[in-house]
Amino acid sequence: MPPVEVPSQLVAAAVGGDRQALEQLLRLTADDVRRLAQRMLWHPEDAEDATQEILVKVATRLSTFRGDARVSTWIHRIAVNHLLTTRRRRAEDPSLTFAAFGRDLAEDLDAAYDARGVDEDLLAQEVMVGCTQGMLLCLDREHRMAYVLGEVLQFSSQDAATVCSVTPAAYRKRLQRARSRLQAFMRGHCGLLDPANACRCHRRVGAAIAHGRADPSNLLFATRVEGLKRDMEAFTDAGAIFRSHPELRADSGIVDAVLRAIA
Repeated sequence: MPPVEVPSQLVAAAVGGDRQALEQLLRLTADDVRRLAQRMLWHPEDAEDATQEILVKVATRLSTFRGDARVSTWIHRIAVNHLLTTRRRRAEDPSLTFAAFGRDLAEDLDAAYDARGVDEDLLAQEVMVGCTQGMLLCLDREHRMAYVLGEVLQFSSQDAATVCSVTPAAYRKRLQRARSRLQAFMRGHCGLLDPANACRCHRRVGAAIAHGRADPSNLLFATRVEGLKRDMEAFTDAGAIFRSHPELRADSGIVDAVLRAIA
């Protein structure tokens, strides 16, 4: 999904110190920042925290914006730098590797569980999103960022290189390495890509609940059921699976909190 375009008049007014314009600019761009943070950090609460931190930086640095790039590009550059350098968040476990993840996926299929009245298709979606988001965490931050920007959010190589402050050639190498690693892993383990693989989202629900990775009473990711079975069949590549995730929007209170913080 391409970043939202902010009207130049609004940008000029916000840069000039118009508080209402600043608020509108932040509200227009908060969802873009949230989407990026979510893909990088896995847990929605961590993504919300990072989104607020990034928007504070945007608000307090806006007077330095010189208009030599689109403001959306400038904001994404701030967001990328923050997410590449921020403290390690709860889901970023250095011991999490593709090898360890693969072993985990082979265990406890079809374990019994208590759905607590929650639709089983919704639980399968929760597992799908949580599991595939977890696969991203097997990549280091630079390769994860390259994959999220290029394969999931579908930035052009030029735009992604710009926000990552690297050359397009260097960015394309990162993206290719990340894409190859994720595609190979999912081809070898994920039933969404290869029906010959035993792992299926609905078969992993019991294990996910038992290990505390999914809670029927507090779903982190799943937001819809309609079309779910269609979405979870016949994927041809890993990127399509990530792009099928339901998008979580920024909480409406984030911008209010940012404005209070900079007041």
